[in-house]
Amino acid sequence: MNRTPRLYALVEELRAAAPRSLTVAALAARFEVSTRTVQRDLQALMEAGVPVRTTTGRGGGWSIDPAMTLPPIGFTAEEAAALVAALAAADASAAPYSGAVRTASQKIAASMTGSASTAARQLAARIFALPARTPDSVRTAVEQALTDSTVLRLSYVDAAGQASDRTVEPAGLLTADGKWYVIAWCRTRQAGRGFRLDRITAAYPTGEQAQRHDLADLLIGSTAADSGQPTALAPLVSPP
Repeated sequence: MNRTPRLYALVEELRAAAPRSLTVAALAARFEVSTRTVQRDLQALMEAGVPVRTTTGRGGGWSIDPAMTLPPIGFTAEEAAALVAALAAADASAAPYSGAVRTASQKIAASMTGSASTAARQLAARIFALPARTPDSVRTAVEQALTDSTVLRLSYVDAAGQASDRTVEPAGLLTADGKWYVIAWCRTRQAGRGFRLDRITAAYPTGEQAQRHDLADLLIGSTAADSGQPTALAPLVSPP
């Protein structure tokens, strides 16, 4: 078994055994590899953010937090392919939270079975992407500011190539034509503004709490005034 499928299979093996632990020796025997190979694979999963953990002593071994994993999901082959395409686009397009996409993909892959799993892996092997232009530090600062509702200082280059420094209160995100925009109240301009993510050259968190701004209000009068909530997000926005 090649390494990538084995990593997925390792996660599924640990998930099926949870909350019990499995020893490295048992996992090595299960996948017919050396204990050193299993140790490397488990370390790679940890570094990727998969919630695997090890305990020492009698009865110890490796386990995975069942609360942090997905149960088996009945994806169709088409749904699995759609997920692969969406994950690839999010990871490659300088999208916010693209770092978390990688750990989410591990969990989704581990939950797939049968034809859905086969379709997803076959399509994933045929997708390539150019590197994103937005620095990781910028994405991380924007993500944190949106999560914590805090003020950001930005260095920004507009469409005309004009550089400026702004202090902004992020309200949300807008996506259009494959580009991502941070919609914010700009203290520098005293107005709502959209900042294209790949034109932000630096972002500095201030720790200062931002005021709550309604995203729709900030979009009024802009070219994005007719934007709406993506239908795919409706199940997440609507209460269960």
